[in-house]
Amino acid sequence: MTVSKTTTETELPPAPDDTAAERLSTAPVESEGPTGIGVFGWARWMWRQLTSMRVALILLFLLSLAAIPGSLIPQNGQNQFKVQTWKAQHTTVAPIYEKLQLFDVYSSVWFSAIYILLFVSLAGCIIPRTWQFVGVLRSQPPAAPRNLTRMPVHAAWRTEADAEKVNAAAHRLLRKRGFRANLSGGAVAAEKGYLREVGNLLFHLSLFALLGGFAWASLASGTGGKLMVEGQGYSNTITQLDDFTGTRFYNNQDLDPFYLKLDDFTSKFQNQGDQIGAARQFTANVEYYQGSDESKLKKGTIEVNHPLEIGGSKVYLIGHGYAPVITVRNGKGDVVYHDVVPFLPQDANLTSTGVVKVSDYGVGPDGNKTQLGFSGFFLPTAPVSFAGTGPVSLFPGDAEPELVLNAFSGDLGTDSGLPQNIYQLNTRKLTQMKVDDQPAKARLKPGQGWTLPDGYGSVTFEGYKQWASFNVSHRPGNAIALTGAVLAILGLIGSLFIQRRRIWVRAVALPGGGTQVELAGLGRSESAKIAEELAELAVDLQDDAPASEGDAPAAEGETPAAEDENGSAPGEDDRAPEDHAAEDPTAPADQNSKE
Repeated sequence: MTVSKTTTETELPPAPDDTAAERLSTAPVESEGPTGIGVFGWARWMWRQLTSMRVALILLFLLSLAAIPGSLIPQNGQNQFKVQTWKAQHTTVAPIYEKLQLFDVYSSVWFSAIYILLFVSLAGCIIPRTWQFVGVLRSQPPAAPRNLTRMPVHAAWRTEADAEKVNAAAHRLLRKRGFRANLSGGAVAAEKGYLREVGNLLFHLSLFALLGGFAWASLASGTGGKLMVEGQGYSNTITQLDDFTGTRFYNNQDLDPFYLKLDDFTSKFQNQGDQIGAARQFTANVEYYQGSDESKLKKGTIEVNHPLEIGGSKVYLIGHGYAPVITVRNGKGDVVYHDVVPFLPQDANLTSTGVVKVSDYGVGPDGNKTQLGFSGFFLPTAPVSFAGTGPVSLFPGDAEPELVLNAFSGDLGTDSGLPQNIYQLNTRKLTQMKVDDQPAKARLKPGQGWTLPDGYGSVTFEGYKQWASFNVSHRPGNAIALTGAVLAILGLIGSLFIQRRRIWVRAVALPGGGTQVELAGLGRSESAKIAEELAELAVDLQDDAPASEGDAPAAEGETPAAEDENGSAPGEDDRAPEDHAAEDPTAPADQNSKE
């Protein structure tokens, strides 16, 4: 008995024709150019190009490229504050980016066009491929080729056992090994590894589900932003959100009703070592209830990447900072302003900027109605001197908090009715206060006050609190997208590691007595597993068909003794394996197909 696996070109079966490839592959057949005449022919050719592997890879590549701006440029649906800050810092290119929809990448026209085309391409591949695969499952394994010893992996020996009993034993052993086996025509045909194609189809279907989840999310999702200082709360309505971005099937009337309050915020940073200043903990302790029943108040925590789910929405923690408590008194000592003012961080050490707008100051020292404005910095850990650095924080934690202010008087423009950015001060109609012809400014520690020049009163830095910004997201397609991603990985594993292979066994009674046993194996891809399986089958079959004592093993490349001079077994013609190319699982599919 001999088992051989050959790799030379002359020993492999000839490549099948296109009909054979279509018979064995579940991938759609494609043509090189337009077929037919006129519009219909061009349309059919364009459809085949769209559903080809080449175009699908191009679309996937374009989708990956299109997603890059969404990760580099702040998006309206994720953080409106960052978008506004980015626009203020890049005033030249911001209008161009606006026209190109780069602040709304995932809902833009060009991004939608790419994944819709990918949808169509996948659908055009999956439907015919599935139909053809069902046909393969319903059919019997292909009959054995006439000359098994010409297959890449084969074995042959003589035995005294009855040919019918040998074939029956081979059929039984192959079924025991999990092969789909069919005994007919004096030979056994068996096939295994259908889960490879199942994994392939599962991968494509999962991509379809993944894209479907993203599409649903882009059509039926919405996001809102809310900044809260410790002790503040809000109801999830459009009037109390700082910003809101809806979609075609989700608007401000569809917001999930709930109440959320920020009790306190905890932030911790590493204070020594090489990673000094690195964040170690951000925790927002909140109270909330769903609907309008306050008796169902619950406590919860929100951390980075650990959102709080309320109804159909998830509340994410996306930022934090400090909010000084500031009191402003007029020249008579009356309190004209008292509030907690969030300052926005500008660097990793939380050097923060902010403004205070005192629109109800009243009559100034000159007897005219006036307004006051203050701009400045909050430094969680202030340096001793600003020389050479300016007002910057040395550490993100509140080790040495300090408030730096500049004072202005005049018209803030708040009475014009036009909307203003609460984090910016329009100084066009304001005059900066001066002391000895120098801009009036002060450095204040918690509890300290500053007497304003020219009798405008005073400013007191009462203390500070921490604030946290939240993203309220309603994305119904996330579960589908996640399921699709997991199934796509499983399908890809199956399509890569499961080998499709076929084994044939033929036992033929010899004219002079005895039986000639021939085995052959063929795999859809190059793998040593088919040779190992064939060797194991040959060993197991020895119990029912032991080799004759005088049957010498045939060396690789020699003609077995049971064959005639033309290389055919007794009683068989000399036709080449091309006659059975339609049954050859190694037949290469079209290179452009999604195989």
